[in-house]
Amino acid sequence: MELIFGYERKLPTERLAWLRVAAIAVTLLLLGGFWRLQIARSEYFSLLAERNRIRTTPIMAPRGLILDREGRLLVDNYPAYSVILVREYVPNTKAAQEAIARGLHLAPAWLAERLEEYKDAPPFQPIVLKDEAALSDIAFIEAHQDDYPGLELLLLYRRRYPPAGLGAHLFGYVGEASKEEVAAGRSELGDIVGKKGIERHYNRILMGVNGERRALVDSQGREVRGPEYKPEYKPPVAGRPLQLTIDYDVQLAAERALEERKGGLVALNPQTGDVLALASRPAFDPNLFARRIPAEEWQRLMNDPDKPLLNRVIQAQLAPGSTFKIITAAAALEEGLFEKPFTVQCNGSAVHYGRLFRCWIPEGHGRVGLHEAIVRSCDVFFYEVGKWLGIERIGAYARQFGLGRPTGIDLPGEEGGLIPSPEWKLRARKEPWIPSETVSVAIGQGPIMVTPLQLAHAIGGIAMGGRFVRPRLVLEPGNGTPETATAQAPLKETSLLELTNGMWGVVNEGGTGAAARLPELDVAGKTGTAQLVGLDKLNQVKGQGAYTDNAWFVGLAPRRNPEIVVAVLLEHGEHGASAAPLARMVLRAYFEKKRRGAPLQLAGSHAATGETR
Repeated sequence: MELIFGYERKLPTERLAWLRVAAIAVTLLLLGGFWRLQIARSEYFSLLAERNRIRTTPIMAPRGLILDREGRLLVDNYPAYSVILVREYVPNTKAAQEAIARGLHLAPAWLAERLEEYKDAPPFQPIVLKDEAALSDIAFIEAHQDDYPGLELLLLYRRRYPPAGLGAHLFGYVGEASKEEVAAGRSELGDIVGKKGIERHYNRILMGVNGERRALVDSQGREVRGPEYKPEYKPPVAGRPLQLTIDYDVQLAAERALEERKGGLVALNPQTGDVLALASRPAFDPNLFARRIPAEEWQRLMNDPDKPLLNRVIQAQLAPGSTFKIITAAAALEEGLFEKPFTVQCNGSAVHYGRLFRCWIPEGHGRVGLHEAIVRSCDVFFYEVGKWLGIERIGAYARQFGLGRPTGIDLPGEEGGLIPSPEWKLRARKEPWIPSETVSVAIGQGPIMVTPLQLAHAIGGIAMGGRFVRPRLVLEPGNGTPETATAQAPLKETSLLELTNGMWGVVNEGGTGAAARLPELDVAGKTGTAQLVGLDKLNQVKGQGAYTDNAWFVGLAPRRNPEIVVAVLLEHGEHGASAAPLARMVLRAYFEKKRRGAPLQLAGSHAATGETR
């Protein structure tokens, strides 16, 4: 110890103790930091260090192909280069953003909004600035690699759909994942995901797994090039192909049958639930969505009064008109109304509950029984049947046959329609049920709504003796594919014979569906004309297209245990008979292909032949 003025200088014991504590604390702090860096968060800090020297660029996986039931290609992909931006390698200044916008022919305001959208995303996550790079974009990127190393070209695979909107509502379209989808954990920002139709319902199967390219970069973010610095690649895994139940030839016949008409057409096999064709018109071009659709084009589609984005097969909820008489007849047969002779005198109108109800033929049909009433679509006959049944029994049978709820087809957005009841009216309209409404519902008018798919499912199931198989669009079972489900509402054999013979007569005995007749085939069916205004107002709106009646037809072959049923809706088609030739075209295409393998013959008039109900 040092001597000061003859005394030995010593450190106080307390200070030595504090020094020891401080030394231990610093040692523990260093050890804790070392443990945190090397053990607890080693992966995180390794990733940070790795990103300082390695740039990872995603390699997008192509979506799975979509095939028809015979393996023919319906939807595929084509390669295209997109312009992406990795923000951590670009100066975050207004001048840099404006220079990039000018070089890529983008609006500076749009680029600013795009960057704002991704402000909470990691800075190393790429942002797509242009879906398909032009030659001028490639030249700009190559010339400014040193200035903006975060600008890159990314190989993507864009969807390619059939032309002219063929199958548009069936396939749907893809687009960039929305904020809601990202927040729900279903996707990441920048992912291309299914938005409608098959693309959306089976998105997980079709998406695949992205790969990546890893390259060494310097401190400025520029890629280091040379033979000793080769990028590493992790190849992407393409999405799984999806084989549909759709038959391309039948689909083509359905599309050509509708042409420029407004409506929907669906063909399915009621024995298996396989949907053979699904067409809705007017349609849209899903190829517009393969790239980022312009705002003005999107607004045009949204504001179009013809609603081209509406899938009328599963979303058009409309009164079914006289096609519903098959449901009413089935209920009456099962309840025993026709166990004794039952006929009605039709003089062109009848009074029920103090109201006059007209038949569609002013002079009337004379005295008719069930068979003649179905064949000639006599309203007065079914007014009496509906009055005898009551709304509760009509509704109960309609629901047993699958109406009033979604069929469960593997497409998003299916509507359930409406089978009314006194409870529904009291709940929805705060009004009691009026008995005269039952008379209207019995012939498919009033507060009743179905979709074309529901109608095909119901009539097909009735012709199967009360066996209703859930419609499906995918053949090969897989993740997300619905298993074939069957509902049973068995019909008596006598009921089945009466109903199917009646529908056969509609087509083959000079009935209202004569335009669907194919002499070599056992075709049956039922027409329907659904009024959009009451008869008391009909003269006031005559000639106004928006109030013209909707036309329905459901055709099937053979008449019992059919292998195909076709439902057609023509909005403002005026008469149910005008929809029958469209079903005939599809039926003929199906059986020509099956029996003779002949080329598709689509010639034939659309004009109705026969009665107009």
